[in-house]
Amino acid sequence: HDVGLIITEGTLVERPAAGNDPAVPRFYGEDALAGWGRVVQAVKAEGGRIWPQLWHVGALRSASNPWRPPAPFESPSGVSKPGRESGVAMTEADVADTIAAFARAAGDAMRLGFDGIELHGAHGYLIDQFFWGGTNQRSDRWGGATLAERSRFAAEVIAAARRATSPDFPIAIRLSQWKQQDFPARLALSPQEMESWLRPLVDAGVDVLHCSQRRFWEPEFEGSDLNFAGWARKLTGLTTITVGSVGLSGEFVAAFGGEVSQPASLDELLRRLERGDFDLVAVGRALISDPAWGTKVREGRFGEMGNYTREALATLY
Repeated sequence: HDVGLIITEGTLVERPAAGNDPAVPRFYGEDALAGWGRVVQAVKAEGGRIWPQLWHVGALRSASNPWRPPAPFESPSGVSKPGRESGVAMTEADVADTIAAFARAAGDAMRLGFDGIELHGAHGYLIDQFFWGGTNQRSDRWGGATLAERSRFAAEVIAAARRATSPDFPIAIRLSQWKQQDFPARLALSPQEMESWLRPLVDAGVDVLHCSQRRFWEPEFEGSDLNFAGWARKLTGLTTITVGSVGLSGEFVAAFGGEVSQPASLDELLRRLERGDFDLVAVGRALISDPAWGTKVREGRFGEMGNYTREALATLY
């Protein structure tokens, strides 16, 4: 098999306002969990491995979607970006219940036969809203002036997920500097600050850092060509996953706007992989548009690869 691991779309933990779209799948309730069990069985029948991506959107709501959850959107400080109010600030009880919801989902994932889990801590959603000073203005133990202090919520989620599973059950967290509500945003401005961000997560028991960039080849800091995943591996020694426009000419935000992405060379990706910058490579749009992408890469059939268009998101194979 040419895809070593499937990471699912984001799936919601059990909080009333965890989602901002009724079409997003749940990861709680016997009906939903039974459905996920069938997904696991189907993947395992083909010899594959699969992790669910556990998700809470926080204060992010869709301007184009009028649907609203049965409770107000919730986040560290009731803002989705600096100056934009959205929903309510979470109480201490809300925070504790959300941590418990992530832990329950992790335990359910192991029980259903998933091979690990990924926590969605990137792109401006709830866990990332705790990381970012622009959305975390709390003065209690869940906030703070430093990135290390604001990592506490994520670390507690990881620790709770570890307690709900087993010592050898893989736990990954997806991270990003950029936010969909602020593309230029950066959490860590130096390797030292990045280490202060990641260290609490490592100490809490995370196994894998999935480092999201819009373009994997872009260096993270001046003076080195290492990307985000490269720096994360160098600073922590953990397994890292790189991602960001792999195999395509255009990044995904433009693709959602209708831009066509053409196949792109993998030489730079392979150079970094062989150098040991990261351990795994995540591929999204290239596989969505062509499920045989991995096979074609392995067999050198690059001339058979087609363009990625927005219509691929609505195509089932």
